[in-house]
Amino acid sequence: MKKRILATVLALAMTLSMTACGAAAGKGADSDVAYIKDKGTLIVGITDFAPMDYKDDNGNWIGFDADMASKVADSLGVKVEFVEIDWDNKILELDNKSIDVVWNGMTLTDEVKNAMECTNAYLNNAQVVVVPAADADKYKTVDDVAGLQYAVESGSAGEQAAIDNNFEYTSLTSQADAVMEVAAGTSGACIIDLLMAGAMVGKGTSYENLTHTVELTTEEYGIGCRKGSDLAAYINDELKKYYADGSMKTIAETYGVQEALVEQ
Repeated sequence: MKKRILATVLALAMTLSMTACGAAAGKGADSDVAYIKDKGTLIVGITDFAPMDYKDDNGNWIGFDADMASKVADSLGVKVEFVEIDWDNKILELDNKSIDVVWNGMTLTDEVKNAMECTNAYLNNAQVVVVPAADADKYKTVDDVAGLQYAVESGSAGEQAAIDNNFEYTSLTSQADAVMEVAAGTSGACIIDLLMAGAMVGKGTSYENLTHTVELTTEEYGIGCRKGSDLAAYINDELKKYYADGSMKTIAETYGVQEALVEQ
């Protein structure tokens, strides 16, 4: 009887020990934060998207998202590396560990939230119609813009807005390309993010002959990590600190997006 009890106790102890070791090993193995710290680099998946991520005159990536990602990398004690990705392949890039995070004015759609571990929203946004400024008075409602031929970024919220409204459209690699199509007269309009429109079209921008009119959606930006990743929670905690100490607002003001900030 004593032997049976002893055997049971030993077996239980061994099981608990293995479970504890397994949990500890799993925590280390599954932690993206630990993985990033170990390799010494936070790889950020982006597209050319002012004012979120774009290059300065020296070829360095800047923008609200780029600066915030650099700040988080500093907090992790690692270098930041920006990699331009095909927006359609962002989930695959994450899962393959080609990148560690998608940080590029990403709309928190159901598809994104189902496929990624997303942070809380940090900026408000909308999808807007961009047209030649000379024609702006013609386009004040959704019905007014229904007959236009659109350019959109493939896999973007702008493309989804075109689908939802049954618009005719052509998919391109980036939102910047979509704007260029309108400027060249190849497309009658494009659908891009409101924050990008504020930086790219209208008076004082590179496309003064363009303007944005109808808002097709209202939405929020979030940051995407691998499904189940602890990096999303880490970034949430960091953003709360930056919001509280005012540094997030300071960076937002640099790029003119302070009015879109979501309280953390």
